[in-house]
Amino acid sequence: MKTSPLQLIFLYILAISVPGCTSKGNEIIEAGNNSISSREAFPALTFTSPVDMQHAGDGSNRLFVVEQQGVIKVFENSSSVSTSAVFLDIKSKVTSGGERGLLGLAFHPDYENNGYFFVNYTQGNPLKTIIARYKANQPSGNLADPASETVVLTFDQPYANHNGGSLQFGKDGFLYIATGDGGSGGDPQNNAQNRGNLLGKILRIDVNGTEKGAYSIPTDNPFVKNTEQFREEIFAYGLRNPWKISFDPVTDYLYAADVGQNEREEINLITKGGNYGWRIKEGVDCYNPSSNCNAAGLTEPIHDYSQENGDKSITGGYIYASDSVPSLKGKYIYGDFVSGRIWALEMDVDKKNNNILLLENKGTISSFGRDAAGEVYYLNYSEGKVMKFAGSLN
Repeated sequence: MKTSPLQLIFLYILAISVPGCTSKGNEIIEAGNNSISSREAFPALTFTSPVDMQHAGDGSNRLFVVEQQGVIKVFENSSSVSTSAVFLDIKSKVTSGGERGLLGLAFHPDYENNGYFFVNYTQGNPLKTIIARYKANQPSGNLADPASETVVLTFDQPYANHNGGSLQFGKDGFLYIATGDGGSGGDPQNNAQNRGNLLGKILRIDVNGTEKGAYSIPTDNPFVKNTEQFREEIFAYGLRNPWKISFDPVTDYLYAADVGQNEREEINLITKGGNYGWRIKEGVDCYNPSSNCNAAGLTEPIHDYSQENGDKSITGGYIYASDSVPSLKGKYIYGDFVSGRIWALEMDVDKKNNNILLLENKGTISSFGRDAAGEVYYLNYSEGKVMKFAGSLN
């Protein structure tokens, strides 16, 4: 069974040798062709198993780091910051370990006024995913009320792995939720292709509505009012374990990095109603069946790469939108949890133009984050550090 980011054992990772930077079919530019480097963004701060980082969009210049066990920390976005505060602690509710835990965070577009934010976590035995809303005591303050939980959506997880977890609000005001295929290996229940459940999907809900209790279905979701018992929350499907989704702040394209099984890792541009192929295909290759698979109606990834060079578990990133490193601006920055490599995917509208290797051996990259100014960061899971970029592409 192909492991995914949070399931991997660090001793195994440390044993992997990844010399050089050639990679079959990955269109890599040698790392020596640029002077990009990375450094600690907040040297005084260390986090425990960080898996996500967000800002509140409220002009407060704060960042929030999600720790897998069930804690969210908040701190000032300044390199000289010396302490962080506990914004929310729900460890008592969260089942964590392996790929389980508190996995995603998103702030309501009107957080500055209503203090609402949303989390994605796993709980219980039997295991389930919970999408819940919480409220800050004061939107401008550094403390949320753990008793303020409103459960928005829940669904069962048949296995412990492939829980997805990423949350993002689109410019349309709707909440997008990335879900894994339910786990095990090879999607034994074919969940990703089954539009009758919420596994292996990108979901899209209106958290301002009450049609379904704490949310409504957007009227233009692709399967609204279908007669085939498809779940109306589904925006797109056919994903294995989408490990981080994000929007391009200019084009509003939705990027999803999907962890592969045994051969390939992929990046998709998510469109309404799209079928991204799993378990029929893994990246550009047939998976089930292993050859001559029927690819009719499937959307190909905009980029995929082989695992042959030690790159075995993709971590999705963000479009770099800051002026700090001008040569990275407009590029999609992503990495690999196992090899510790980081790339910049250069796009020509909605097509790949180039894929540039930026850095190597940067540790266990569990997530990326982007602040209000468009600066992109990456999280080192094992060391608990937030890193940022410097230098330039030649």
